Amino acid sequence: MATVVSRLAGMTTSNASHFTDHPYIREMVMIHRVFRRESRLLSELVQDVSASDTARAGVLAEHWREYTVGLHAHHTGEDEMLWPALLPHLDLDAEQVLAMEAQHHELSAGMDEVEVLMERWRAQALAADRDELAEVLRRHHRQLSAHLDEEEREVMPLVVRHVNEKEWRAVGERGLAETPRNRLMIALGAILEDCPPDERREFLARLPVAARVVWKVLGQWQYRREIRRIRGRHASV
Repeated sequence: MATVVSRLAGMTTSNASHFTDHPYIREMVMIHRVFRRESRLLSELVQDVSASDTARAGVLAEHWREYTVGLHAHHTGEDEMLWPALLPHLDLDAEQVLAMEAQHHELSAGMDEVEVLMERWRAQALAADRDELAEVLRRHHRQLSAHLDEEEREVMPLVVRHVNEKEWRAVGERGLAETPRNRLMIALGAILEDCPPDERREFLARLPVAARVVWKVLGQWQYRREIRRIRGRHASV
């Protein structure tokens, strides 16, 4: 997801007033916005499924899998490429980065728990399994949101000071290699969905011409179709 921002769209602005204008932070805020939204919606969508509706449970289980692939890739890129580039420059502040790594492991363990419950619910879509799964998804959302808040507040300013553009882009290159080409427009739509109008216009203006054409002709339709399939009556894009 990070690379869709950095490679396809370059820089954009954040609607969070306490962030600086540095592109690293702006890009990270945009990525985190997607994960905050999707983790919140997953619990709501699961809770809304009628008992025994295995078809709907299957749709959401597949969406969960896509979500976890993206989140794992995002965290692995940080753990394997961003933090190693940052840590040699730090002394006492290194504890904050190490805390991010520990939180990634905790989040991964929680996601493993969701995966087990998701597969059990998917099989029969029992109401009791649905309710247990929805509660664990709500816990995941709270845990993830707290982690992202701390990362933006405490660690991204350190990244801005100590990580150079080449190192930052290398993290994005890794993400690009892990993003299937047929999911690029879906990823772009996910990023654009909650952008304020001025941010959205600026973001699209920075896309290469070919990418803007693909988004206008095919990508918007592709993303709306995906959202209607996943969110059903909750779809609003």
